[in-house]
Amino acid sequence: MSSVASSGASGTSAGAGGAGHAVWTVILCWTTVLLEGYDLVVLGAVIPTLLKTRHLGMTAGDATTVATLSLVGVAVGALLTGPLADRLGRRLLLIASVVEFSVFTLLVPVAGSVAVFAALRLAAGVGLGACMPVALTMTAERLPAGRRARAGTLTMTGYHTGAVITSLLALRVTTDWQVLFYVLGAAGLAVAVVQWFRLPESPAFVRAGEASGSPRVPFTELLGPAYLRAGIGVWAASFMGLLLVYGLNTWLPKLMNDAGYPVPTAVTQLLVLNAGGVAGLVLGGFVADRRGIKPTALGWFAASAVLLACLGFRMDSDLLLDTVVFLTGVFVFSAQVLVYAYVTHFYPAAVRGTALGSASGIGRVGSLVGPSVTGALVTAGIGHPWGFWFFAAVAVCAVLAVLTLPGGAGTLRRARGAVRRR
Repeated sequence: MSSVASSGASGTSAGAGGAGHAVWTVILCWTTVLLEGYDLVVLGAVIPTLLKTRHLGMTAGDATTVATLSLVGVAVGALLTGPLADRLGRRLLLIASVVEFSVFTLLVPVAGSVAVFAALRLAAGVGLGACMPVALTMTAERLPAGRRARAGTLTMTGYHTGAVITSLLALRVTTDWQVLFYVLGAAGLAVAVVQWFRLPESPAFVRAGEASGSPRVPFTELLGPAYLRAGIGVWAASFMGLLLVYGLNTWLPKLMNDAGYPVPTAVTQLLVLNAGGVAGLVLGGFVADRRGIKPTALGWFAASAVLLACLGFRMDSDLLLDTVVFLTGVFVFSAQVLVYAYVTHFYPAAVRGTALGSASGIGRVGSLVGPSVTGALVTAGIGHPWGFWFFAAVAVCAVLAVLTLPGGAGTLRRARGAVRRR
């Protein structure tokens, strides 16, 4: 397997720093993230139809299990992919992950039982979970260090683009829900083919391998003195960030409705929130590259805390409500991505994939906790205002986590020197 990776790297390494390779890397990694954004919404879009038609005898409890296993698969894939990316290379692992995810996705519509349906979603999630950390790592390593925050945030706009595509397509296919999975699986395989021929290996990975003879870095490297402080801070911030992202995307309409807003207004706020997310991703990257990633992440999470607390109060003005929700999307979604940008900036190439995979994987645990806790608050009849105040408290915890992160060039040089000495 390593020989294949080597051949892929050698076949694409000529002129690896060229603008053409950078363009293909950015386009293909953005498209990969788009696939995950598509998958984020696809199950939620088909669950009402599955329950209405009693497909495979599926119940609401079964649907919850399927959704949970999908996220578990993504978390497992994210945790496993980091060490593999630092050992085998970014290019080969990304292509293999896209293929694995696509094949299992194509099989979902033909599942013969709920158990098989859930197993296929779990397996597809493993491949999907590997995609985003590797895609973000490759994009960051292809661009100069001074533009890595922008690289991460702009790449993540593909996530929301994919979610919008799924929503629009779901409105067209209505009861033919199988089409959504067939489109996703076929698109993934097509992307993998283009990646095989056009995606170059990361030059930073190639240089790390040449410098050390073999870029084999265990996960325990992150627990050493050079990285432990940064690791704890990143893991905590990523956990809090994804808790907010998934908690809001899952429960915002219900929380709004509980606050007394009409259903159309409540549902519209989800679109307003994600529109703000796209704007925030563009803005956050530019600000972080100019002002520093850590200070920007601090400001973004702090602003998120204030705005989320404000949503706990009923607003009579539609314009004011739209503005607050839009700004919440601006700061919440990009704050999470800035945590990833910090990882790509702080860690050297030899451990970067492992670090980003661990941040994404542990963060995915937050993506499970957020909807669960908020759902419990809704069930208890206190979703509003306590749901928003819970989110505000989580954002404050994220601020505290970011405060613990090392900062400054001297810290980075000492950490990277420790890896070279090992």
